[in-house]
Amino acid sequence: MRALVGLAALVVICAALREAQTLIVPVVFAIFVMALAWPLQRRLERVLPKIAAVLATLVVALGVVGAVTSLVVWGLGHVGQWVFANAARFQTLYGQLGIWLEGHGFVLASVMADHFDVRWMLRLFQDISGRLHSLASFLVFTFLYFLLGMLEVDALKSQLLKLRARGRGAYLVAAGAAAAEKLQKYMVVRTFMSLATGFAVWAFTLFSGLELALAWGAIAFALNYIPFIGPFVATLLPTVFALAQFESWEMAAFVFVSLNVIQFLSGSYIEPRIAGKTLAVSPFLVLFSVFFFAFLWGLPGAFIGVPVLIVTLTFCAGHPRSKPVAALLSGKPAEAG
Repeated sequence: MRALVGLAALVVICAALREAQTLIVPVVFAIFVMALAWPLQRRLERVLPKIAAVLATLVVALGVVGAVTSLVVWGLGHVGQWVFANAARFQTLYGQLGIWLEGHGFVLASVMADHFDVRWMLRLFQDISGRLHSLASFLVFTFLYFLLGMLEVDALKSQLLKLRARGRGAYLVAAGAAAAEKLQKYMVVRTFMSLATGFAVWAFTLFSGLELALAWGAIAFALNYIPFIGPFVATLLPTVFALAQFESWEMAAFVFVSLNVIQFLSGSYIEPRIAGKTLAVSPFLVLFSVFFFAFLWGLPGAFIGVPVLIVTLTFCAGHPRSKPVAALLSGKPAEAG
């Protein structure tokens, strides 16, 4: 009975989180940015008044987020222009695909090819770019919460220290500090690997002769912040465009395989070794968190899913009762003895 009640409560909570995403997601992102920006503010407070340090930190955070967002919009904009200028190539390619499918028993392929309009691809890129532009209102609320939250961090910390003095706040103080440190390391590693991946994709597409090499590198850099989904999209899009540009299935397969090798080396080999054991999380949980929060909150949820997972496991690891759960979900083998 307790299990059924707990499951029902979990379903209700998830439904509430999804319905209230307009209110909750900016708060979650604001807390996430606060955890990342806190060290910068502390350093600035040594030479500036507190309000000036908070405002300077806000400007830096806005600049970073705006730069990454603009990079994605710029890359997708150039790709959309290329689609519009080369619409005939995609139309021909789709027609050839329809003939091939019909020759292998797909009788409706020719009908689908006759009704195919490449302009839907252009509308897709325009819709994505439009959604990115609509992030402006989301960012306004996020950074408003961020500004107010940063002004209240010291007050909250003093209250937690007061609880710690009574023996009740030590867990929250230690777990919060550990979670913030892990989030900072996670974003440093993710940024470094995103830069490396973007550079590798740019270099490969440039030397392979694929057009829009710089745009593909920029898109790969930005999408690499979203585990699994981002690298998949950053691999699939250049493959489709290679097929349209070179009109060769062999070249498209070469591009697809090469980009997947780059993504594999980046995400599955190099990054875990850089991150070390402190960020060890079960790959199954990482995949689940990305798709689960994408289901709840869309694209912002896909980005924030892994940080939420890291914070949750950190708080579990800091409490004696939930520490075995964190160890079980870490993906690390048990230590001998």
